[in-house]
Amino acid sequence: MWRFLHLLLGFIRLYLDGVKVLIYQLFNESFTLPDLPKQNGKVAIVTGGTRGMGYEISKHLVSLGMHVVIGNEEDEGLSAVKKIQEEFSESKVEFMYLDLASLMSVQQFVQRYKAKGLPLHVLINNAGIMLVSERRTEDGFELHFGLNYLGHFLLTNLLLDVLKKSGKPGKCSRIVIMSSATHYGGRLSLEDLQGRKCYSAHGAYAQSKLALLLFSYHLQDRLWAKGDPVMVNAVDPGMVDTALYDNLCGPAQMAKRPFAKLLFRTPAEGASTAIYAAAASELEGIGRLYLYNGRKTESSAISYDEQLQARLWKESCALVGLHKA
Repeated sequence: MWRFLHLLLGFIRLYLDGVKVLIYQLFNESFTLPDLPKQNGKVAIVTGGTRGMGYEISKHLVSLGMHVVIGNEEDEGLSAVKKIQEEFSESKVEFMYLDLASLMSVQQFVQRYKAKGLPLHVLINNAGIMLVSERRTEDGFELHFGLNYLGHFLLTNLLLDVLKKSGKPGKCSRIVIMSSATHYGGRLSLEDLQGRKCYSAHGAYAQSKLALLLFSYHLQDRLWAKGDPVMVNAVDPGMVDTALYDNLCGPAQMAKRPFAKLLFRTPAEGASTAIYAAAASELEGIGRLYLYNGRKTESSAISYDEQLQARLWKESCALVGLHKA
């Protein structure tokens, strides 16, 4: 009975958060990107950049003059690159294989990237999965936690040295982390991060998005403490009509369809805040923000718990094999 109630409460929390977002989107226009400065000479990595919001982010950064590397595990990466190149004839965009559900793949991706000798000015941690049935990564992690959070945690840490070298005062490198309003209903148990005691797809997804926020804030604090020229901000894209919702349960999927075109943001609209965080001049030197619809927003109270941030960081380092306190 306790397990059933736990799952039911997680389900209710997630969908109530969704209803709140939809009501907001019904009465508020989507954020419109301002004119952004050209980014010629800068290099960005976008995870999950082959479709949906990731594709829109990649395409827009290319249009600003960035050299964009799309990190994705799908074969459609080459197709996405071709489409962008056809639209922007002098674009610099390439695909590199990256499976965030595999720690070895993340390590290999970073090794290949560093071998290119490229700088790195922008890292956008966009890739993610939502509401999949209980599965494990090849390293034994619960899939939402392993792919959405731990894969990006390791990727970011392994690329930090390049980001630090590429930034400088007045022209900081930027890390943009894709979170979600579902983090408000998220619960994080350091004793059961893999959901082995009581698995819920809804709870696992919300936990992964809360973990990303805790990581974002703590990473920025560490960078500031050392004076490193790297800014970290988290963004909430809102409810966006992408393939992420393909895993909704039957009734929810049927209820979603008639409202998606009316209430959901398009992938381009959902991508706008992440693009803003990556390139807006007014955000130069500003970090530790949670941005929603182009504005600074308060995240959940628990996301600001510095003790929990530090404990999650330490546990995450142990899980991915990083020797950092």
